[in-house]
Amino acid sequence: KRPVRLSLDVRVQHKLRTELLTSMARYQATGAAGLVLDVTNGEIISMVSLPDFDPNAPDKVVDGRHFNKASLGVYELGSAFKILTSAIALNEGIVTFRDGYDTSKPIRISGFTIKDHYGKNRWLSVPEIFIYSSNIGAGRMALDIGAKTQKLYFGRLGLLEPADTELPEVGLPIIPANWSRTQAVTIGFGHGISVSPLQLSAAVAASVNGGVFFQPRFIMRSEKNTPDIGLRVFTEATSSKIRRLLRLSVLDGTGKNAAAKGYLVGGKTGTAEKKTGDGYDKDMLISSFMGVFPMTKPRYAIFAMLDEPIGTKETFGRATGGWVAAPIIKRVVEQIAPILSIAPVNEDSQRIRRTLVIDEYQSKVEARTLASFKAH
Repeated sequence: KRPVRLSLDVRVQHKLRTELLTSMARYQATGAAGLVLDVTNGEIISMVSLPDFDPNAPDKVVDGRHFNKASLGVYELGSAFKILTSAIALNEGIVTFRDGYDTSKPIRISGFTIKDHYGKNRWLSVPEIFIYSSNIGAGRMALDIGAKTQKLYFGRLGLLEPADTELPEVGLPIIPANWSRTQAVTIGFGHGISVSPLQLSAAVAASVNGGVFFQPRFIMRSEKNTPDIGLRVFTEATSSKIRRLLRLSVLDGTGKNAAAKGYLVGGKTGTAEKKTGDGYDKDMLISSFMGVFPMTKPRYAIFAMLDEPIGTKETFGRATGGWVAAPIIKRVVEQIAPILSIAPVNEDSQRIRRTLVIDEYQSKVEARTLASFKAH
């Protein structure tokens, strides 16, 4: 038998684990998880689940530490799903960057009321819905997509079955038994469906790498000259648009704390309340950030999650993904980019700005003028 070569990089593993451990202690979280994935082929460069244990001393394992939160754990991961909602809507031609939705009123459906936490209370363009992380806007977009199309795409992105990978410890996604309009709305902004961080990362990779989904894997291919074969889910054009949205989310939106200067990080925050016996507990959060870099030509997806973090004085008491998980991404990228041979660039160069610009968003005056026009 030929020797097996893993895709894992122990240097990256060390950096990611150290930062997750530090943040887990800082925010008094009960657990943490993270991973780094090569978006061009699905190879896992690093995977961390905390608290962990020393496999050389199995008799000293504390209960609960056998559990891999990155691959076996399935969670409602919140607004990171807006990446997929936007990608599906753009790919299907349901919206363009010039379109948008009225977010001034909540969505009322099947007895539920869907609101924005920090709403703009006006018409928002598609880029603004993404950047400001509007639940109302994403919910209305999901309604236009429809439950059938949404489910079809999620199947292609590997979100309806356990991840097909070499690791035996993979979780079974929790999906709606009846995937109706109501479920489509909540899934549009990341509630009502539970998947593993491994699955979400692989799905998001497909939205930025040119549109091709690769099953995540831990064993490197032996035939390096053979091209990787994945499943095309999105067009190149859609993927280009998602890259621009993710970059703007870090520049102007909820992901500002993930900005690692010179490395063109893009990404999306995710904050979800945990389920309890009779609903959701607003004080028990799964706070995460789904990052990608460099956005001009994405190579790595990087995910970080804290389980039940507690806000601090520095975060003004907030424990959402933008405050506690995004900074992990920033620090990890700054440390692993040199290891992975990614050099920093001048983010203000005209070439880069042209590559990542969204004309329809850049002029906020235009957006408000358009909103005023639509209102009349």
